[in-house]
Formats: sequence, structure tokens, C-alpha cells
Amino acid sequence: MRFYEFTTKPQKPLTPQQSKINSLKRNVEIAKQAVDAERKAQQISKAQKRIQYLSGIN
Repeated sequence: MRFYEFTTKPQKPLTPQQSKINSLKRNVEIAKQAVDAERKAQQISKAQKRIQYLSGIN
């Protein structure tokens, strides 16, 4: 292969509409990750409370 086959083609700048759509898509992904992280944190907290409760019974 030749060197020019590895180079990326120059991209045109995005229009304001395309830029806004890309920004919104990124925000959706970030929000999804935040929701997943919060769910996991709540599950861990609930499990820890359950462990403390059960260990206190004995």
C-alpha cells in the first residue's frame, strides 16, 4: 500500500444544523451513561444496606 492510501480525506466543516444534531447526540449518550451509573450506584447502596441488616441479625 502507498502512503496516500492511509491518509484520511479532508472533511468539510459541518453546517450549524449538523453541528447541533451531533451535539445533541453526544448529550444523549452522556445522559444514558449517567443514568446507568446512577442505577448501579443505587443497586450497590441497596445491597450494602441489605448486608448490614442481615449481618446485624446474627
